[in-house]
Amino acid sequence: MTAPPREQTRSVGEAQCRVENPGGARRVVVTQDLPGRRWLEELAAADCRVEVCVEYRPLDAATIRELIGGRCDGVIGQLTEPWGEGLLRALRDAGGAAYSNFAVGYDNVDVPAATTLGIAVGNTPGVLTETTAEMAVALTFAAARRVVEGHRYVAEGRFAGWLPTLLLGRRLHGGTLGIVGAGRIGSAYARMLVEGHKMDLVYFGPHVNEELEGFVADYAAFLAARAERPVSCRRAESLEDLLAASDVVSIHAALNDQTRHLIDAARLAQMKGDAILINASRGPLVDEAALVEHCRAHPEFRAGLDVFEREPATAPGLLELPNVVVVPHLGSATGWTREGMATVAAGNVAAVLRGWPVWPSPDITPFLAPGAPAAAPSIVNAHELGLAMFAGIATTSL
Repeated sequence: MTAPPREQTRSVGEAQCRVENPGGARRVVVTQDLPGRRWLEELAAADCRVEVCVEYRPLDAATIRELIGGRCDGVIGQLTEPWGEGLLRALRDAGGAAYSNFAVGYDNVDVPAATTLGIAVGNTPGVLTETTAEMAVALTFAAARRVVEGHRYVAEGRFAGWLPTLLLGRRLHGGTLGIVGAGRIGSAYARMLVEGHKMDLVYFGPHVNEELEGFVADYAAFLAARAERPVSCRRAESLEDLLAASDVVSIHAALNDQTRHLIDAARLAQMKGDAILINASRGPLVDEAALVEHCRAHPEFRAGLDVFEREPATAPGLLELPNVVVVPHLGSATGWTREGMATVAAGNVAAVLRGWPVWPSPDITPFLAPGAPAAAPSIVNAHELGLAMFAGIATTSL
């Protein structure tokens, strides 16, 4: 497909925008530049003029309203933006019918308000599952083996040679892994550590994960057949049960009113003194101030964080702690994944504007290859809006 024509940047209020496919009949606003070009081709094929904000900063509601203006058919936005009833109504008043988050999570979007206004809300599941799980694994080993401390030790010129007691870390092989939220990303992370490092698994969530339990059972049988110690898997009766049993606790829960500060001072105290806490999901799941105090009081305790409670700010003292590893929300940050997310987000908006049905399967990989289905990859309020389902495959729950 030929790349759509582009024109020079232009100002929208105080924001600078790049205009792609300027002759398009529909107008779509994208609040941050996205990697790759295929997402632009998807929108151009739907006859969309695409205005891409090129401000390298999270946008506030006032700036987004200016970008929407008086006529806007759809928006691709970011999880850092406050898509409440006011912004959604501004989009609806401008003629908009579709909003897609450039993320799998959508806790920044008032989905019930969008449904009331008749706006389809898209997200980008599936494409970032393994990539985000890999980041959680990277944080786990960086914390366990004190990688950042070691780098700093060498960079500061303090390394004078090998010593038997230098920066001793935590061995994970054969330990117990606790997963809080065994959805797609949590399950992928669990499989990486169970299969790769023979860790026993404890998980906590609202539902039994039969697929994950079956995988661990099959792997245990494989190990037993080779006269190796079999791994185990069980669903914890309570979060407290999981916290007390686990050497590593990794959080993969959705953020809502019930899960905010899911890990607070009391629950940190229920963990092992030398446990490792990983959060690559949403920052407010952890009481960050409580975590700082806990890590100060328990130097053998370690944490690895990809997200923060009040991003981009961090709790006072967090960055000075030697037993905490932090990265700037990089869970999905690989080129393949971010380009795939952009393609899916654009596919959501383009399909809704074309009146196409919604893909009824959680497997969105067909949209990452040429010849994608004529459907919206993932609309989270499709059922509530009464949108038609794509009839080409067996229907499963969105």
